[in-house]
Amino acid sequence: MGEKPQPTNTGPGRVLVAVYGVFAVSAGARCGVQIATRFGDARLAYLLSALAAAVYLVATVALARSSRGLALACCTIELVGVLAVGTASLAVPEYFPDSTVWSGFGVGYGFFPLALPVLGLLWLWRTRRSLAA
Repeated sequence: MGEKPQPTNTGPGRVLVAVYGVFAVSAGARCGVQIATRFGDARLAYLLSALAAAVYLVATVALARSSRGLALACCTIELVGVLAVGTASLAVPEYFPDSTVWSGFGVGYGFFPLALPVLGLLWLWRTRRSLAA
């Protein structure tokens, strides 16, 4: 008899959904303005910010709907992205003439972009089993 996992959108999960939503809007708005007004200045940085915004948006919906597989994929992509872009932005800063959401491991956003996927993965792990178990 398999245990049903807890919903990801209850308790502290509501805060996580809200924070992901805020990041989706803020990253999306920022990169939208940058792409519309200065795309030629830092194409890679702005496209990476757009990717981050898309991942945040899908993660928000996945966590809100308790779509565990999709949420897991988003959190994993996000963690790999912030680690890769964070490392690259420090190792080869000339490729990043303007910062992205994930530059410097999210330093411009108080390192929340680094902490958020870790918190998301921990929440998915914590809610993997039913409370009734």
